[in-house]
Amino acid sequence: MAKRRKRRPRQKPPTVDYRDEEGNVLTLRQTLSEGTIAKLDEGPAAAATSQDDAWRRRQELLFERLAVRWEIAGLPLDDQKMLLGRYRMADAPTQEWVRRTLDEHLRRFIPELAG
Repeated sequence: MAKRRKRRPRQKPPTVDYRDEEGNVLTLRQTLSEGTIAKLDEGPAAAATSQDDAWRRRQELLFERLAVRWEIAGLPLDDQKMLLGRYRMADAPTQEWVRRTLDEHLRRFIPELAG
């Protein structure tokens, strides 16, 4: 029987914290893999997708790939499904803050995705 190779533990990418006016903290990855960047650059999967749908899906993908942790009112969330669910449930001003934060973050750390 062949021996299995042990995987080296992945190094966690560096992160940056962003704080809103209420003291909530959103932690984002500074880098993304080339494959993830390529996936984010792809257009919508279906020709029938509206521009608004494509824009919203890209925003969710960016959030999903970049968000590591979000502490809201002292409650830390670090599970990817919980993070995405919380983003989807957020009120309009919170979603706007997250979008502005993602845009700023992309301009600073991943300029090829900014814009």
